[in-house]
Amino acid sequence: MTYERLAYVYDFLMMEVPYSNWLEYLNNEKKRYSVEGNRILDLACGTGELSVLLAEAEFDVTGVDISDDMLMVAREKAERKGLNIHLYEQDMTQLEGLGTFDIISIFCDSLNYLHTQEDVQKTFSNVYAHLNDNSIFLFDVHSPYKINQFINESYSLAEDEVSYIWTSFPGEHPLSIEHELTFFVLDEKSGKYDRFDEIHKQRTYTTDQYIKWLTEAGFAIKSITADFTDHPPTETSERIFFTCQKK
Repeated sequence: MTYERLAYVYDFLMMEVPYSNWLEYLNNEKKRYSVEGNRILDLACGTGELSVLLAEAEFDVTGVDISDDMLMVAREKAERKGLNIHLYEQDMTQLEGLGTFDIISIFCDSLNYLHTQEDVQKTFSNVYAHLNDNSIFLFDVHSPYKINQFINESYSLAEDEVSYIWTSFPGEHPLSIEHELTFFVLDEKSGKYDRFDEIHKQRTYTTDQYIKWLTEAGFAIKSITADFTDHPPTETSERIFFTCQKK
């Protein structure tokens, strides 16, 4: 998967994503588990939409993403708003030199972009190593139900500046999906549309499998909820939220 061109249309693609819901969830869990510090690591921060909200809420924010182009957009947003956000280009499976944090988050199903079980396990171990004692790790993933809902679905959008066609197919692994996206982006100078294509692969696992890996990494699992509610997941829940604490 590449991000160089996607970075500059990513916010358009994600314009209806409820980032404020993740902020509310994070604040609620921080209060629920009496986390006193405000130092947070926003993993897979992308173009920084949530990082900016966190900084505006007076968190000390470090954002990490694998894409330098995404981080460039995030940096521009922070500078425009006069916010001090520390941004680093790193792979979440190989974190280093960042210090420790009171909260670490991986939101917006970003963990599902890891292609192997080993990468998920490495990420959980890295997160554990970068947390202060009794601090919390928050993340969400697509449920198996949601992954299956994607299969053979197509979506499209036609706007003046950006249009896209989005089709999803079964992936090569169980509970995996491949998204094929074709974008048409207006070149204001020429008045013509440039086309570029993206393939995004996502993979999820059962809740029991996540519990096993989190426990092996050393975490105490405090709650598992669904779809921005306080309720446990059901068979038709789409987004599963995990709150974990470093023992």
